[in-house]
Amino acid sequence: MAPAFPVATFRFYEELNDFLPPALRKQDLAIPVDRSRSVKDALESAGVPHPEVDLIVVDGESVGFEHLLRGGERVAVYPMFERLDVGPLQRLRPRPLRDPRFIVDANLGKLARHLRMAGFDVLFDIDADDASIVRHAAETRRTILTRDKGLLHRRKVERGYYVRCDRPDVQLAEVVAALQLEAAMRPFTRCRECNTTLEAIARDAVPDGLAPPRVLALYDEFKRCSGCGRVYWPGSHYARMERLLQGVRNGPWADQRQSR
Repeated sequence: MAPAFPVATFRFYEELNDFLPPALRKQDLAIPVDRSRSVKDALESAGVPHPEVDLIVVDGESVGFEHLLRGGERVAVYPMFERLDVGPLQRLRPRPLRDPRFIVDANLGKLARHLRMAGFDVLFDIDADDASIVRHAAETRRTILTRDKGLLHRRKVERGYYVRCDRPDVQLAEVVAALQLEAAMRPFTRCRECNTTLEAIARDAVPDGLAPPRVLALYDEFKRCSGCGRVYWPGSHYARMERLLQGVRNGPWADQRQSR
């Protein structure tokens, strides 16, 4: 029996399949396109957020999100390419920012602190709603990091990434690898709590009460946050964080991610 409405045949590649039900992954999907549906609307109806898409090919031709489908087309949808040369094609994701900056939703507070530890500018407000996150991301040119797929479906979202893992240490490795941030890491240059840059201070300049006497006796290097006033030193916690960052630099996160 012929379908009630015209359909286009979609195929989603690689990690875009994370957004599809398991039974529908890595296979052709027939999506209704009645009344000249835009390709963006059609792919999001399948659950795939547009900020995760880098290339759409309709019947062999790369197109933009606004391209209208009328039925009968074959549509291939790809995530960001890391190794293939697709220069002549119409890339849909914005070019990476020279100075990558982020804003995270309420579910990713620990990831925000980990990213700050790695040197990235990350805004986090546990009380911020989706609308304010989207608005602030657009105004300050930040990439949204979220575990909420619905947030990335909002029309005004330009840069965004859906974090697949739920362990903060693995999330850090995932985000750095997925967005190719290794070269931009500047460890221990930002306050993990308030996001302000850190400044080196002499041991005898550490304000009273901000470091225990035994710490002042053991360490020579201290940094102070110019925002909240916290003082940091290279103690055992520093060594643990350094090992975490070294693992992010050296090892793939794929072996640690949960099964899809």
